[in-house]
Amino acid sequence: QVQLVESGGGLVQAGGSLRLSCAASERTLSNYAMGWFRQTQGKEREFVAAISRTGGNTYYANAVKGRFTISRDNAKNTAYLQMNSLKPEDTAVYYCAAYFGGYVPSEWNHYDRWGQGTQVTVSS
Repeated sequence: QVQLVESGGGLVQAGGSLRLSCAASERTLSNYAMGWFRQTQGKEREFVAAISRTGGNTYYANAVKGRFTISRDNAKNTAYLQMNSLKPEDTAVYYCAAYFGGYVPSEWNHYDRWGQGTQVTVSS
């Protein structure tokens, strides 16, 4: 069973950038669609972006479209989320998730595996 570890979170000023990484424990990451979600206290986990197994298809929430880019490197067993033009409302714990199969879910409860999360804080 694949295990996921996020990194790259931190504190950044509004307008700045961060790059999140999600490293997988297996060499079979190419069997999984990957997603990024975020959550703030008291709110439901929110879809941010997702990418198909080969990376050929990507999907974004409207709130991040044009500012965030999801990508993956299956040879390195890693997925990424490049976040530019960050806003204070992007502040959250960010989670990566993996779904075994060809479908690319945007619903958090469809994903099989989750990382532990990484905090992103954007100051105004």
